[in-house]
Parts: sequence; structure tokens; C-alpha cells
Amino acid sequence: MTRICLDTHGTELVPPPPAGLRARLLGDGAGWLFRRAVARLPLRVEFPDGTVLGCGARTQPLPRMIIRDRAALFTRVGSQGLIGFGESYTAGDWTSPDPAAVLTVLARELSRLVPPVLQRFRSVLPMQPAEDLGSEANARTNIEHHYDLSNELFQLFLDETMTYSSALFENPATASWNTLAAAQRHKIDRLLDAAGVRAGSRVLEIGSGWGELCVRAAERGALVHSVTLSTRQLELARIRVAAAGFAEQVTLELCDYRDVRGEYDAIVSVEMIEAVGHRYWPTYFEVLDDRLAPGGRIALQAITMPHDRMVASRDTYTWIQKYIFPGGALPSTEAIETAAASAGLLVRERHCFGIHYAETLRLWRERFDGRAAEIASLGFDSTFRRLWQFYLAYSEAGFRSGYLDVQHIVLDRPEEQP
Repeated sequence: MTRICLDTHGTELVPPPPAGLRARLLGDGAGWLFRRAVARLPLRVEFPDGTVLGCGARTQPLPRMIIRDRAALFTRVGSQGLIGFGESYTAGDWTSPDPAAVLTVLARELSRLVPPVLQRFRSVLPMQPAEDLGSEANARTNIEHHYDLSNELFQLFLDETMTYSSALFENPATASWNTLAAAQRHKIDRLLDAAGVRAGSRVLEIGSGWGELCVRAAERGALVHSVTLSTRQLELARIRVAAAGFAEQVTLELCDYRDVRGEYDAIVSVEMIEAVGHRYWPTYFEVLDDRLAPGGRIALQAITMPHDRMVASRDTYTWIQKYIFPGGALPSTEAIETAAASAGLLVRERHCFGIHYAETLRLWRERFDGRAAEIASLGFDSTFRRLWQFYLAYSEAGFRSGYLDVQHIVLDRPEEQP
């Protein structure tokens, strides 16, 4: 399995649609299932020959899915499932004025789009390649694939805090670009409060991002050790921490979470567990327990999915893994609780705020789309931009439909609590 390489010089072209008799037969089957499914969905699906499918209230516009190359779309989907569906958008086989709206409708119906009898054939779809699994040998390459693309790229669509995770708005219904930075700081402060971070606390952060959490913790008087596997993030995080005046309080290090040593009063980790991979969740929680000082607390921000869907799909190779986050896997709440308990940790609190992530992603997507010329000036071509449009819309749809959630999860050792 060849990893798709993305860099500032452009993108590897999306593979051409599969050819041959088998691909045509699979494409015919996928086309039949697709037409059968969308005929009852609140979508307007427009085919090149003028055919329109979908249903819904006539009093409001429906999300539009515009198919430009029906044969290419269906042979890709028939041969590769959701990987093919994402590749079809990147290749321009289909498009939409609002891809997030189309994908939200599909996400809400995900479990019913494919008949149960056919869902049993999931095992014939590609499996996650061994070189992507989150071992120590692979982890750094997996992280670099996404986070080392370009600091300048992320600066174009993130807010001034350079926080690349869900914000926590005062009111998600009124979320706007002008409120995003404050909502990111509110999210970080809530997580630090949950971990009990105060003056003198020894804090371990697993996954540095670009340094905003380090700064917020240092402002409280904490001593922070933050680790990352992204060279580019490390460079900018060190600059930002030094500019804030906390270079003496914050140690930033290029280090795998498994190689951290020492003891910490508080451990925080924001949307890092998703990069670990389900085979390594037990190891991840064992490390958390080993590094936690007596009486300490752990506060995680984690994206979660329904447990039954996680079990059914955890070994399947996905579009997100192939193009965006190699080696990644989303846990369920039950998987987190089980892995934590095996390491001697107990989930004490959970706070769910998935709709806040939908709004965060909407703001990023609008900013990304609005700065296409600047993104192109960095060397990212139109194929890359369509790939990332799909990624941001796909992610937004997951949260807007309720299929995905994001949580603050607080853990400690049960025997140490009164």
C-alpha cells in the first residue's frame, strides 16, 4: 500500500477510476444502491443527463450534489467504498456548492445507506496498511504527514491562538470568526481547570500543537513539559512560548509519548488519542498512569464515535487514514473507559460538546475556502485544495449529524480519592 504524499510542491494525482469488467460490475451495483438510497433522502442529486433524484420539503432548498462523471464516481465507490467516494470529490467527479450539507445528510443515514446483508462484506475492502500503524517506528512519520505540511498553511485558516481542535463557544448557535479565539481559550482553560493546574503544578502535555495550551498553563504559574512528534509545530511553538515570556517555565521536546519520563501532577492531552491507533490505546493509558503523580488528574479532549460503529470499522482502511491522518482511529466512550480501567484509571467526568466542533470546522472551512489564492501561493495546487475541502466538510458533517462527538474526559486513580 503506497502512502499518498502531500507537500508544498503539490499533490500526487488522485488515482484514475478502476477499469475492467470487475470494476464496471461493481460500479453498476454501487450506482443502483446509490440511486435507491438518495431517492428517499432530503438531497437534490443532479446527474449529467438532467436526471434529478432526492426528496424532501419543497418549501426550502435542498443540499445539491452535482454529479459530473457518473461512471467514474460509481466505479470508484464500487471498488473502494468511502475511499472512492472521497477520491471522486477530489477528482471532480462530483461537486456541491455546500459539500458539508450534502455530507451531513449522508452521515445521518450512514448505517442505513448500505443494506445489512451487504455490510457483511466490509472485510473485502482495503485494510489499514502495516506501515501506518501507530508503532514507535511509524508514529513520527504519521504525524509529519499532516502536521508538518506547512505552518503557513495552518496560519491561513486557524485563529490567532493557532489551536487546531474544537473550540468551546458561549453559544454555538452564534459562533463567528470574531468569537473563535476566545472560545479556544475558554476550552483550554476549562481543560486546565479539570486537571487541577495551578501555580507550581508539574504539567505534562502530550501533543503540543503550536503552544497555546503551554502558554495558558504557564500563565497560571505551572511548570510545563510538552511533547510532540511534529518538527514544524515544535519550531513555531518554541517561538510563541518564548515571545510570551515563558521559555523558562515551558520545556518543549520532540518525543514520543512512550518515551516520556518523570512524574506529573497534571496530564493534559488535546485530540491526541485519535492519532494513537486502537492497538495502542492500552499502552497510551498505561503511560498516563505511569507518569501521573499520586493524587494527580488527567484531562483529555477526545473525539468519539458510537461503540458499535467503532467495533465494525476499526480495522477498515478509510479515506481519512489514507489522505489525512495515517494510523488514526477514533475511540468510543466505552473503549476509553475500558482501556483506562485496565491501566488502573477511572473516568470521573465527561463533558460532551460535539455541535461546537461542527461550528469550529465550519469557520475553518469558510476561512480555508476564502483564502484559496494565498494557499495556492504557498504551492498547494487545486487538487490539494479540493482534498482539504472534502476533509473539512466531511469532518463537520460527522459532528453536525451527531455521528461524532467531542468530549472533555477527566481521569484519576480511584483508590486515591476520598
